[in-house]
Amino acid sequence: MAALIEGWSLEIDRDRCIGSGTCVAYAERTFTQDGEAKVELIDPPGDPLDVIEIAVEGCPTGALRLIGAQA
Repeated sequence: MAALIEGWSLEIDRDRCIGSGTCVAYAERTFTQDGEAKVELIDPPGDPLDVIEIAVEGCPTGALRLIGAQA
């Protein structure tokens, strides 16, 4: 699963997600959790890029990745 945010690509690897909810705690207008507590992306993402970056960095399993447009 992926989305574009301000020229960045946000990738989610649900297989790595353990449902900690860290992403939702930091960026509740961008991430939510399904019935299994796995991360889901709210479309369109509602948080500013700097808030999403904090959520990505806080993910304990690395299930979230921001990739720059120039990458």
